[in-house]
Amino acid sequence: MGVQQVSIFLENKAGRLAEVSRILGQGNINIRALSVADTKDYGILRIIVDDPARTVELLVEHGFSASQTEVIAVEVPDHPGGLAEVLEILQAEKINVEYMYAFVEKASDDALVIFRVGDPNQATAVLAAAGINVIPAENLYQL
Repeated sequence: MGVQQVSIFLENKAGRLAEVSRILGQGNINIRALSVADTKDYGILRIIVDDPARTVELLVEHGFSASQTEVIAVEVPDHPGGLAEVLEILQAEKINVEYMYAFVEKASDDALVIFRVGDPNQATAVLAAAGINVIPAENLYQL
C-alpha cells in the first residue's frame, strides 16, 4: 500500500498554517513532510503525518476541508542527475508525475521524495523493476 498524504484546503491569510500546526500538535500528530501550493486567495497544504485518518478527523472537526490521497515515497539517488534518473524511468512508461516534494529525513544515503502519480501501484512496480526503492507506508515512520 502507498503512503497516505493529507491535503488541506486553506484560505491564503495570516495564521491559517499556524492554526493547522497547533491543532495537529495538540492532537499529538507528527508532520514528517509538507508542501504548500498557493494562489492569491487560497492554498493547498499537503502533509505526510504519522496518523492520516486521525489528522483528517481533527481538521474536519475544526472546520477545515481535508482529504487523504495515496502517494509513493521513493528513494532517489542523492547525486546530480539522480532525480532525472528516476523521472526518466517513469517517463519511459508514460507515468505522469502530478507533483512531488522532498521528505524531512533520509531513509539511507539517498534522498526521499514523495511523488503523486495517477497509478501508484503501476509506478511502484515500474520503479521496483528498475531497482529503485519505494518505501512502504508501514516503514515510513521508522525513519
